[in-house]
Amino acid sequence: MNCTATIFEGIMIFCFGVSWPAAVLKTFRTKNVDGISILFLWFIFIGYVSGILFKISAALYNGYMNPVIVLYIINLIMVGIELVLYYRYRVNTVF
Repeated sequence: MNCTATIFEGIMIFCFGVSWPAAVLKTFRTKNVDGISILFLWFIFIGYVSGILFKISAALYNGYMNPVIVLYIINLIMVGIELVLYYRYRVNTVF
């Protein structure tokens, strides 16, 4: 295990994911999805799933589960909630 790489990866995932709770809260409060790119959300969601699958496969190979996987899972949940809210409130969006 490369501890420095894990720390930097954790910082990167944390910084990238820090905005998701605010985005989810805004969508939930306003019930408005104007300006949200559904394609972007799906790419991010797929990216987090891929990151989680990579961490699991690496753990099966080397016998060590990298704790950064927790951040990937939290971010995946936040993006998943944003996706659900998008499809729930997209009817209110004016095209």
